[in-house]
Amino acid sequence: MATVIYTLDALTALLCTVLLLRAYLHGRYRLLLWSGICFAGLTLNNVLLVLDKLMLPDIDLSPLRSAVALAAMAILLYGMIWDSE
Repeated sequence: MATVIYTLDALTALLCTVLLLRAYLHGRYRLLLWSGICFAGLTLNNVLLVLDKLMLPDIDLSPLRSAVALAAMAILLYGMIWDSE
């Protein structure tokens, strides 16, 4: 059951990434770009979660996952603060 949940979570983040970046290419609103990059990082975070919990259970990838999530949120925060129109 955990495999299904982790996989659906990663696929949902990937879908959000694709939709946000596609909307950015259509409308050129920079907040969509920053959100799309953030969700790309969150997709990577979810892929690392699948690797950590299901494929490599003996190796602790939680520091790497946390660093990726922090970087993704920092990119979104940067976009919201410094690139506001």
